[in-house]
Amino acid sequence: MIRLDAATVLLQWATGGMLFCWFTTRRRVVGLGYGWLLRGVYACFAAGAFAAGLALGFAPARDIASIAVAITCVAVLGVSVARRRAGVSGQRAEFDRRSERVAAMTGIDRTVEPTDDPTPAAPASGREFDPRLDLIPVVIGVVGLVAAAVDAGGDTTVAILRTLVGAAFIGAISDAMLLGHWYLVQPGLPRKLLNEIVTAVAWLWPLELIVMLLPTGMIAVFTGEVDDGWGGMLGWMWAACAVTTIVLVFVTKAALRERYYSAVMAATGLLYLAILTGFGMDIVARAVLS
Repeated sequence: MIRLDAATVLLQWATGGMLFCWFTTRRRVVGLGYGWLLRGVYACFAAGAFAAGLALGFAPARDIASIAVAITCVAVLGVSVARRRAGVSGQRAEFDRRSERVAAMTGIDRTVEPTDDPTPAAPASGREFDPRLDLIPVVIGVVGLVAAAVDAGGDTTVAILRTLVGAAFIGAISDAMLLGHWYLVQPGLPRKLLNEIVTAVAWLWPLELIVMLLPTGMIAVFTGEVDDGWGGMLGWMWAACAVTTIVLVFVTKAALRERYYSAVMAATGLLYLAILTGFGMDIVARAVLS
């Protein structure tokens, strides 16, 4: 019905994570270091997917795609580092807007550079990094994930939907938590970026729920058609993870409506929990239905 293996899960994580790296950096407001962090992390995950495939069962299309995702993540990271002197246009504009506001309110002209600028002493120069480059490893990863879903057997359409939706879901939750931490590095970052990615998680949640209910799915566990080996306990654990995840998403959205800066840190803590329950929603279903 569905296959649970480390290589596919790690490739899902890397592909979905890079998709939502682009989702955030396309605004050209978050600092360059955020993209560097995510590309480095997901390059390691993709390399881990390749290693897991070699160790646990080689699937040519999936595993070649995994190492290609790792290589392209590193290559895109290199391009971003090479173009770092150009900075981020939206970040500079936001800094200038805040500086003008402070000057208007206090009469003090701020002349310092943003503290998270990789080269604060150097003026912006050269060609700015294009966030669309982050979609290259995503496209490669999708090819590998489709191949993995087809190779898994069963209903091909359901397998592909579960694999791709799961990749987007776990990638969005992971990047939301990492973005929440980035506010410690870039305190002036607008909350709309974190709000956007949390909203994306909210939209992906029902899709993740639906694909795991498609036959043969988790409904069969509740009816007893599929034995989870624990007297139905894993089925109820999955249901608890599903409900808790969406509750945490809405509580996170509520936290972000608070004016105080500590609300962002509270939201980040809630997203930590959402990662645990979100992964449980995906991985428990895979374990039961495998």
